[in-house]
This record gives sequence, structure tokens and C-alpha cells, in this order.
Amino acid sequence: MNPIRVMVVDDSVVVRKIVTDVLSEDRDIEVVGTAVNGKVALSKLEQLKPDLVTMDIEMPEMNGIEAVRAIRANRSRIPIIIFSTLTERGATATLDALSAGANDYVTKPANVGSVAQSMESVREQLIPKIKALTGRPVTTGPVRAAAPVAPPRPAAPRSAPNKKPAVLVIGSSTGGPEALSKLVPQLPASLPVPILLVQHMPPVFTRQFAQRLDRLSALRVVEAGDGTPLQPGTVHLAPGDHHLVVRPGRGSHHTTALHQGPPENFCRPAVDPLFRSAVAAYDGAVLGVVLTGMGADGRNGSGEIRAHGGSVLAQDQATSVVWGMPGAVSQAGFADEILPLDRIADAIQRHLSGVVPTRLPAVAGATALTGGIR
Repeated sequence: MNPIRVMVVDDSVVVRKIVTDVLSEDRDIEVVGTAVNGKVALSKLEQLKPDLVTMDIEMPEMNGIEAVRAIRANRSRIPIIIFSTLTERGATATLDALSAGANDYVTKPANVGSVAQSMESVREQLIPKIKALTGRPVTTGPVRAAAPVAPPRPAAPRSAPNKKPAVLVIGSSTGGPEALSKLVPQLPASLPVPILLVQHMPPVFTRQFAQRLDRLSALRVVEAGDGTPLQPGTVHLAPGDHHLVVRPGRGSHHTTALHQGPPENFCRPAVDPLFRSAVAAYDGAVLGVVLTGMGADGRNGSGEIRAHGGSVLAQDQATSVVWGMPGAVSQAGFADEILPLDRIADAIQRHLSGVVPTRLPAVAGATALTGGIR
């Protein structure tokens, strides 16, 4: 298999060297060129033909957000990873870049500390994402992509009758901000159940992302707090570095709860703790949705949902930036339906009304069967 061809775009000589040196250590990656700003990067794309671009945001002449927009305006689908800072301003710029078409982001190495720390940060954060976004198996680093894709299994037989959902829980990671920005606005304000959402994101980012979703949506979207009553029409987004779970109350008077227990699947917040807690609080009357993302977070929780009478929807491979999380759910046989992103909102409303399919849709199954991890 040919090495992954990467172009590094950053106006800092130090950052370009750190990133280039670390990526060049990996035999699966070849740095084919660098650029000092977005304008130079655009002029080199056709010549270098990289498989992926790493992009700084703040650069002279043409910044990273402008460069992403220009690349996407040319209908290029080349994966782009943004270098971000964990600040209010950095979060705003990163979310703008993701909205413009960037696929993912990592922490800018210049803000880590020593050169050795910076290199280790790049090694741990960037290399797994490069491999996942270009369809290569990830065997090192804190986040692992799914193994080479296998056909999805038919949904496992139920050991209990299907229950009409009393809560909607959603999990996503790489590609999730854009997917959620499309999905959540398609749901009506009259949705009859509370919604809890885990998107793998650091602090600051989650607050700003909740605010953006709230502006886009008829539903009310908030960064989750501790002890908030769960009511229909409100989406609670897990805050960065905290697990979000459901705290059972008397009758149906459940509330949110936050804790900083150990990371699960290398993540905090993680999807599995949310899914498990919803099953316990709502006696299995749960609708779970697993969207695009690296790794397998949500797989075990989806198994719990189905084992106790709930239902699970998974995004299909063709519309996922990375078919890791939904692929893991599908391959385990825990997905009642595997659907393109633009059909998930309708499926959610159908399940909430008690209308469920008797078998896996043929189109969704066929979609999931084709190709490798994207």
C-alpha cells in the first residue's frame, strides 16, 4: 500500500518542522510538501496531489478557514485536519473551519510546551486521525479506527418486546459537528422526548457548539449541567471533560448528571456511559443514534439498549466521515437501521411514534456493505 501523501500548511517554521518530522517517522505517511499560508497551499494542491492536508487557522494572506472554503469550492473532498487552540477564540475559529468543510481538528503543537512534548502531542493526536480519514487501519495512539470493514450483521434477535422510546440519546465524534448541524435542525420543537448528546470535544468547544446548534434549531440546545430536569424539546450536550449520564428520579422525573470518572474508549465525555445510564433510568425505553466517528464508542451501549427493548439507528458508511463508531455498532448486529444522514431525522420521528421496520432496509444494508472505511 502506498504511503499517505500529506501536505503541511502553517506559517510557523517551528510547527512545520515538528509536524513534518513526526509524520516522516511513520512509514505509512509521506510529507510531500509544505506551504506558509492558504494561498500557497491552493497553488500546490494540483501539483502535489496530497491525500490529506493539515491546516493552521491563523496565517497571513489567506487563513485556514478561507483556504478550506476555497478547496471545497473546487469540489475537492480531500480530508483536511485543522490545528486548533483550546481557547474561546480558537474554539470559534475551529467550529467555523468545520462548518466550512474541514474534517477534524487537533491541538496546535506550539501550545504544548517543550519540543519533545509537542512532537508527542502530534504523534498521539494527528497520526491516528490521518490514518482514519484516509481509510487506513489505526494500530497505535489513544484512538483506534475500526478494523478493515466487514459486512454489517443483521440486527440481533430481541430477547424482549420493542419499547416505544421515552428518551433519545445520540453519540458522535469525527465528522460529528457537521452531521449534528444537519440532523438536529431537522427535528421539530414538538419532539416528545428529552434528548441527550455526546460529541467528543474538549471544554470551551462544547459550550460554543451548543450555542451554535441552538441558533440553528427549533429545539432548545444547551451545554448540559448537573441536576437539570429532563423534559421534551431540550437537547443536553455533554460538556468537555465530563461524562453525561441520566440520574433516575421518581416516576419519569429524571435529571442530568455529570461526573469525571475514568475515560471510556479513551474518551471523556464518552457515549457508552450515557447509553447505559439511559437504559437503566428509562427501563430500556431508549432510542440510540450513533453517527460518524473514529473508534468504537457507543457499541457496547448500543448492545445494552437493544438487549433491554430499545432501538438503535446507525449512520451509513457512505455519508460518514469515518465509519468507525457506526460501523462497530452495525458489525456487532446492534443497529436496527443503517441509514444515510439525511434519512435519520425521519427515522427518529418514526421510532418515537412507535412505527418501526420489521427488517433492516435493503438500501441501507447495501450502502453499508460497500467499500472500506472512509
